[in-house]
Parts: sequence; structure tokens; C-alpha cells
Amino acid sequence: MEKIETSGNANKDDRTLWLARITVGAVFLMNVSCALAFILQPELYSPGFEVAGVPGRIYVQGLGILFLMWNATYPLVIFHPIRYRALFIVVLIQQAIGFTGETWLWLTMPPGHSPLLATGLRFMLFDGIGLIAMAGAYWLLMRQRARSRGPRGTTPLIL
Repeated sequence: MEKIETSGNANKDDRTLWLARITVGAVFLMNVSCALAFILQPELYSPGFEVAGVPGRIYVQGLGILFLMWNATYPLVIFHPIRYRALFIVVLIQQAIGFTGETWLWLTMPPGHSPLLATGLRFMLFDGIGLIAMAGAYWLLMRQRARSRGPRGTTPLIL
């Protein structure tokens, strides 16, 4: 049987839950806005990838579509980060893979590609900050959840 929390811990639980929602939601909104920009105005972004013409347009639009696919996991985590904590871990892994891959590409880029280096750095910074922020929110959420657990496995009801 679950214990219903009636103390001040319920307010802390709510704040931590909303912090996680807002953090993941902010990363989600930035990712989706970037995806839509790539899809709707690829000509503005193709120079940063050193591509042009029809192949450049298709390439950048394809990246936008991939961004949307990548973010399909976020809405349930935003809805309830505790209930969907396994999916929250998937989001963190996706973010870590993106950051690691972007860093590897940036570090191995040959000289003479300033636009690609600048684009890569922007991706690394955003994904690195997003990873740190979401991992921090996840840690706080799990820490608060562990503290809220009652004796002998009872768990407060968190809505």
C-alpha cells in the first residue's frame, strides 16, 4: 500500500518534478525549433555544413527530420519524469551520444573548415549544456524520490 505524503516534502517533490519537466522541456523546445528551422529554411544553415545546392538543402532538411526523430522520446519524460524515468535515462543516453559524437567529429576535423568547426562547436555547447542540465535534474529527482520514501518500501504518492 502506498503512503500518501502530507508533509512539506510534497512541496519539495512538486518543485523537483517541475524543475525536471522545465529542464527537459527547454531542451526539447530548442531541439524542435532547430529541427523546424533546418526543415523550413535549410538555405540559411547549409553554409555552416559546407554544403550547397539541392544536395545541401536535402542534407540540412534531413538533419532536421533526424532531430525530430531524436526528440520523440521527450514528451513522455516532460509529462511525468518519475513515471517515465527509464525513458528519461534513454533521453540522457541520446544526449550523451550526440555530445560525444559531435566532440569526436570536432576534434578530428582537418584544418581549413572554419564553418564546420563553428557549427560543431555550437552543437557541442548546446548538447553539453543540455546533458549537464538534464542529468542534474534527473539526479535531483531521484535524490528527492529516495528521501521521500517511507520506511519499509512505502512510497509517497507523487502526482
